[in-house]
Amino acid sequence: MLDTLADHAIELSVAVDAERRGNWRSGIDEDGIAWWVLDRPDKSVNTIDRSVLEDLSLLLDAAEAAPPRGIVIRSAKPSGFAAGADIAQFLDAATAEIAAMLGEGHRVLDRLAALPVPTIAVIHGHCLGAGLELALACRFRIAVANASLGFPEVMLGLHPGLGGTFRSLAVADPLEAMTMMLTGKAAPAKRARRIGLVDAVVEERHVLNAVRAAVGGELHPARGGWKGRAFALRPARSLVARRMRAEAAKAAKPKNYPAPFRLIDLWEKHGGSPERMRAAELESFSDLIETPTSRNLVRVFFLREAMRGLKDGPSDIKRVHVIGAGAMGGDIAAWAAREGFRVSLSDIDAKPIGQALRKAATMLDKTLRDKLKVRDALDRLVPDPGGLGIAGADLVIEAAPERLELKQSILRDAEARMKPGAILATNTSALPLPDLAGVLADPSRFVGVHFFNPVSRMQLVEVVKHDALSPETLRRATNFVAELSRLPAPVKPTAGFLVNRALTPYIAEAILMVAEGVPKERIDARAESFGMPMGPVELADRVGLDIAVEVAQTLAERLGMPLPEMPGWLHQMVREGKLGQKTGSGLYDYDEAGKPKKIHVDALPDGSADDPNLLDRLILPMVNTVVACLREGVVESEEIADGAMVFGTGFAPFRGGPIRYARERGVDAVIARLRELEMVHGPRFRPDPGWDRI
Repeated sequence: MLDTLADHAIELSVAVDAERRGNWRSGIDEDGIAWWVLDRPDKSVNTIDRSVLEDLSLLLDAAEAAPPRGIVIRSAKPSGFAAGADIAQFLDAATAEIAAMLGEGHRVLDRLAALPVPTIAVIHGHCLGAGLELALACRFRIAVANASLGFPEVMLGLHPGLGGTFRSLAVADPLEAMTMMLTGKAAPAKRARRIGLVDAVVEERHVLNAVRAAVGGELHPARGGWKGRAFALRPARSLVARRMRAEAAKAAKPKNYPAPFRLIDLWEKHGGSPERMRAAELESFSDLIETPTSRNLVRVFFLREAMRGLKDGPSDIKRVHVIGAGAMGGDIAAWAAREGFRVSLSDIDAKPIGQALRKAATMLDKTLRDKLKVRDALDRLVPDPGGLGIAGADLVIEAAPERLELKQSILRDAEARMKPGAILATNTSALPLPDLAGVLADPSRFVGVHFFNPVSRMQLVEVVKHDALSPETLRRATNFVAELSRLPAPVKPTAGFLVNRALTPYIAEAILMVAEGVPKERIDARAESFGMPMGPVELADRVGLDIAVEVAQTLAERLGMPLPEMPGWLHQMVREGKLGQKTGSGLYDYDEAGKPKKIHVDALPDGSADDPNLLDRLILPMVNTVVACLREGVVESEEIADGAMVFGTGFAPFRGGPIRYARERGVDAVIARLRELEMVHGPRFRPDPGWDRI
């Protein structure tokens, strides 16, 4: 019943009642217009694979034999047109097989593009990657107002491979099209219209009239305009290509992420000839998909899907109350409101609530970019100084400062005021959950939900278990995290959980190196060259030196981790209030915009650039700690461990996660390297016994 209603909300004309044949439903309406509707069986989202293109080829056979007056291609899925290629089809395929599949796909889309009748792609929702390439093979593209179009292939270490490189340049502003392919960022319907990627934007109720206008010659297809003509000349492309490479290099190194640079090369060399661009696209895509970068980024894609797949039904959480309007509590409340939950926010002081609401408005403006959506989200976020919202909340999240007695008092009070069946959660990053659960009358409905800062950007949330936690509470909490558009990682309540425990030796070793006289800029630059989003010295300042010291002491005391001893001057900095970015001074000094003042590495006079141990001293203790967490059952699988480290720390995505990195480097080689470092630097580098299981 619901599927039927959803179908009727989307204009499918005669295809709405047509029998599905393979992946498509089709029919010809009273105006002689054929409607080809993509509706993959047993899937909530359309993806493009060989079977979809083979079935499309059969429809093309019929259209070539008896051309209709026009052809409409659209999706029956409420989620959108198509979410891109089915990446799974490439996982075990050899290069020659991939090249053959792509070549076959090109031939099918070329036939679609060559039809002598108007072909119209009607796009709603997501139209990405191969889905957009299918739409570009049509003469017209009509977007429903909620459409979003993009080329996300670069996120998988690739570029478009089904004709998107040359077809997008032919219809859209070539610089805008290249930017979309280089960044992977999607364009909403109106912007897609402005840059020429689509020909019209309409509301769903006007789709049929827009189709008739296109078939009747009243709609004129987009073209590249004067820029398309200008960039048909190689000197113009070469001039801009240099700037593109410079911009791309700011975000990624060619050796780590070759796809953007390969795409720029293709455009510079062949952008004036669609035929040469087509051949070069096929060859380049086939080469890229075999690179370690692409293999690992594809793995990261599936890690994300696996973590999303931990969701098991609805959470049945509609109302959320957050206690504590500080940096974390305010951001958690704002993000939950953004994602559609009704949220109340309390604090013992009204001032931080007001600050949290102002910060929420800024975050919502940046992430939603729609005044009406921002307004609606702010309407869902209610200041609640007295905590009256606790009584009606389905979930109460405590986000108070990390003091055991304070949190215990807040949790006891909240539990007494909550309704039956509601969940109580803590956002603690360091305190033992059993100590918090022990003060509650019913610890079975108490769980940890550890968010990372900034909440609006960090995808990971550690869902922290404890012995008294009920399976139903764990299930609902995990589902809630997924409903927040975040990735849940169930972990046991060890000190530091997974992510903070693994990051601590990375940061602590960097601070020790600074004490040894290694320039902090050199340390950060080497870590960033490895692929970390931020060096460990700057990260320590971002976290806060007071927190970094406290976490290191906690891990050393509770777990007996053999961490480097924090130098006396660091403790003195903490006492003087030089805590890092939040105070404007720490290991670095900061400008008014909050950016660290760094000396360029080329200007550093020391010889540390040649230190072969520097990078391994930073990275291998982190990998070793993840292995220890797997051995202890802190995290249940290598996949969740790697996913948590990629999405919670930014661990070089192109390396696929710390365990994948160790496997590709060679487990025996990593163990041997740790032993070498142990001989020189002590027991903190001793290989964990868990390596025997890797």
